[in-house]
Amino acid sequence: MSNIVLKVNHVKKQFNSYKSLFQRILSWFNPSIKPLKSFDAVKDITFNLHKGESIGLIGQNGAGKSTLLKLIVGTIQPTKGKIQVYGKVSAILELGIGFNPALTGYENIKQTAGLLGYSQKDIEKIIPDIEDFAEIGEFFHQEFRTYSSGMQARLAFSLATATRPEILIIDEVLAVGDAYFQHKSFNRIREFREQGSAILMVTHDRGAIQSICDKAILIENGLVIREGPPEEVFDFYNAIIADKENKNIQTKEMEDGKIQVSSGTGEAKVIEIGLYDKNENKVEFAGVGDKLTLKIKVKCNANLDKLVLGYSIKDRLGQIMFGTNTWHTQQIINEVTAGDTFVFSIKFNANFGVGSYSIQTALVDSDTHLTANYEWVDLAYIFSLVNNDKYIFNGCIWNDPEIEIQKLIT
Repeated sequence: MSNIVLKVNHVKKQFNSYKSLFQRILSWFNPSIKPLKSFDAVKDITFNLHKGESIGLIGQNGAGKSTLLKLIVGTIQPTKGKIQVYGKVSAILELGIGFNPALTGYENIKQTAGLLGYSQKDIEKIIPDIEDFAEIGEFFHQEFRTYSSGMQARLAFSLATATRPEILIIDEVLAVGDAYFQHKSFNRIREFREQGSAILMVTHDRGAIQSICDKAILIENGLVIREGPPEEVFDFYNAIIADKENKNIQTKEMEDGKIQVSSGTGEAKVIEIGLYDKNENKVEFAGVGDKLTLKIKVKCNANLDKLVLGYSIKDRLGQIMFGTNTWHTQQIINEVTAGDTFVFSIKFNANFGVGSYSIQTALVDSDTHLTANYEWVDLAYIFSLVNNDKYIFNGCIWNDPEIEIQKLIT
């Protein structure tokens, strides 16, 4: 028996504009009446979602992500293609959708839960859990119009996850919540996933997708242009943003099977990179807490007004442990001449947890790669940390705390 809970097969959604509402209605019965203009929000998207699987949809605003979710939920119907859903779907697509601003939170829960198919007995059973999880206090019995966006997100998420669905769909709604509730919500999402729920989420939060999702799907102009491990897809997404002008994006498979993504004009390039220990030995393995030096040699192939080096240290999931650039450290190189070569030496203590890490480099002209992207390289260098002389610890950083214990005399 297949464990697929959602099938999206060559789905397209076209929106049409007509001269008047009357012409739109006439077009339903007379295909010869053509719209003034048409827009394909979703052009051709195909993917499957399996039980217990979590997929993150990413892409720039207007790429078609939210439209796709509305098609899956059934709020709108596809122009072409087919969507098959197996099991209960719970979705949070927009803040406040389905809630009456004149009703209290309690009244909205009763009304909306009824529309979602809950029996009166079930509604009475889940309301205390919803109120407890939302943690909005006395506002639960106040009009919804008085809620902040964060409180709206709390109530909407609490209702959507009051019982475990086969498919949970979330569209950016948690972005407006406070940090505490985001942590609480993601913990519930992980619990649902472990229990077999499938998760489909849209967010620009790289960390959220990389920590929760098995894979990511990158949508651009209504089409899937990349699908795979979240780190790889996000790197490609960043390359698209950085390289919007020249489209010079390259991918290369590394020895370990990971995909290295690079982009840029090539006006400046990293020609050598290495990590060195305190004895100036180049290393691929180092100890937790060791003093290391990252050396990056850069050659300039054109005259540049400004040159800025940015770098990030990322864990094996692609989450940034630390990153900065020479714009922020006030070490900008001005008036660069073609042929100039620079060596950047970055000394740091490897106060990270045991595991594999990668270096990402960026050569730009300011504090961001959006104005001029000379070169952007993910997985530019890979190294690993082992625990040679520290006591056993968990986590992604080595903190070396001082712990004091006092026995109180009673």
